[in-house]
Amino acid sequence: MISQTPIRPGDGRYLFRGVMVGDGHRAADTSLSAAQDEAGVPAGIWKGRGLAGVGLVAGDVVTERQAELLLGEGRHPDADRIERERLEAGDDPAKARRATVLGRPVEHNRSPKTEKAKERVPLLGMHLVFRPPPTAHLVWALSGDEDRRVLELCQDIARDEVLEWLEDAVAQIRWKGGGKHRAGVRDGLIVAVFRHYESRAAESKPLLHDHALVSIRARRPDEKGTWGNLSADSMLAHIVAADTLYVLTFMREVSARLGWAWEPREVTPGRRPVMEIAGIDRRLIGWQSTRRQQIEDALFVLTAEYVEEHGHEPGERAAAGLACRAADRTRPPKRKEPRSLSQLRERWRESAIAAFGPDVVDRLAERARAAAAAVWARVRPVVDVVLAAVDTVAVVYVMRGAFKRHHLLAEARRYLAYVLRGRPYEPGLDERIVQMVIDDFTRPVGRGLAMTADLHALYPRDTKDQAVLRPLTRNRMLPLYARARLAAKALSARVHAVRRSERLGARTRPYTVAVSGASKSGPRLSRTDRKAGRAQEQQETDVAALEQTRSTLEAVAKMAVSLQDGVRERDVAHRLRRQPAPAAPSPSHTPPPGVQHAPGRTPTGGLA
Repeated sequence: MISQTPIRPGDGRYLFRGVMVGDGHRAADTSLSAAQDEAGVPAGIWKGRGLAGVGLVAGDVVTERQAELLLGEGRHPDADRIERERLEAGDDPAKARRATVLGRPVEHNRSPKTEKAKERVPLLGMHLVFRPPPTAHLVWALSGDEDRRVLELCQDIARDEVLEWLEDAVAQIRWKGGGKHRAGVRDGLIVAVFRHYESRAAESKPLLHDHALVSIRARRPDEKGTWGNLSADSMLAHIVAADTLYVLTFMREVSARLGWAWEPREVTPGRRPVMEIAGIDRRLIGWQSTRRQQIEDALFVLTAEYVEEHGHEPGERAAAGLACRAADRTRPPKRKEPRSLSQLRERWRESAIAAFGPDVVDRLAERARAAAAAVWARVRPVVDVVLAAVDTVAVVYVMRGAFKRHHLLAEARRYLAYVLRGRPYEPGLDERIVQMVIDDFTRPVGRGLAMTADLHALYPRDTKDQAVLRPLTRNRMLPLYARARLAAKALSARVHAVRRSERLGARTRPYTVAVSGASKSGPRLSRTDRKAGRAQEQQETDVAALEQTRSTLEAVAKMAVSLQDGVRERDVAHRLRRQPAPAAPSPSHTPPPGVQHAPGRTPTGGLA
């Protein structure tokens, strides 16, 4: 998963003395490279296509001075040399310093002339943390060196693919009109990446993760290539979509290189499941997730307080905020004892063997391969685009009501992760699913780019069928995600029923809506054309309904005639069977031996 925090002036001490040295403790008189060697973490490297604008190359080592200038002051990474050359050329110190600033100086927001200067705190970057699923940490920490290196390679590929997607599809720079207009960046992003091996818990636990420090400075797509600031709200809005892309890519690479499959694991009942490597003993997850348990305990208390205050369960956004607060409350102090990766792996292995035995630890990879064969034997490597679109729009509609494209994109990627379980997929399949949802199953709502589900497209016009989805969305006894899954299953069952009726050649009811196998994406019809099409569809529906009603009335009339004929026949037969009643027996008559009259009945069986 990916978490993010902003980088502002004053955060340099935390970044330079903590993040860059493996979340350890760095003495003031120790250089960055020496502290990294002592902590056993690799040196940070530069990433992103925006490095060309500052004279750096992807893969270069991040020096402390470069990070201080770019991420701490918003200046050129080689500002010292540029300022020295300007001073030698005769520029005054203020002008020479201004030449090293990328975009607007940080001091501009602190000036009393700036409107609302006290309310605005300049943003210098974004701090992204890439963490694989928990079982990946376990296998990386306890397996052999070969599997460890493969998992680290998968982490590199997944992280770099997300950064490239942010550069190409998400990153926008403020442009004209006081920053109201946005445009794509000219080159790309400037990112400093640092790799860590363990968590912040008091007892060191394996946690392979990367810290990506993204600079907010980027070049505008004009002729001069002037510098400006990225649109922070665009980046923040797409963090969840980036997170799902990261998990989906990591799963794909692990399955392709190691032959392992994935399966969902429900961490909290009623919440979204987490994808984990199949075949890994669940007890190991509890062994390495002591900090997770601390966060869950604190989150339970915060959630109870939220329900007591607001009267309802927290939504998706409120739950994320509560999780961040729980993590801050339980954050332990940083460790001061440095250890190398080999020492950490040896200690982790000894701890796991002591807790669960050598058989569980030594056969991790073997059991993962056996479980993968069982998973892929029952999971088809096929994605039904229509079912994916229906599932996506149902979940997002129930969870949010009104939504935007990046919400659909995140849910489509979750769907692919659950359906494929790590198998490869066609590039752009997630975008294709989202486009089908937008074209076929949504309608605009309000202003801007917001939309909502089109129930007339998902359900027929008959009120009986329209009412199927509403009880699912209004069932407050279930968690929100559980209601979303019920709605998705109901819609998927409807698609299967429509396909089955078409396959059998039966006439579908007038109110059914057949979902086509291909999207109706393409030139959008005008409002007049859409109205004409709806009128024609309504006319066809009315004709079919009248025909079915006429057939039903004819069948009822025939049935009534047959019933009347049957009544007449039974009446005639009854009259023929009627005979005169026999005379009553004389008092001297006695029945034969062994024959007893039933009480209240005559000997002939009639009523007395």
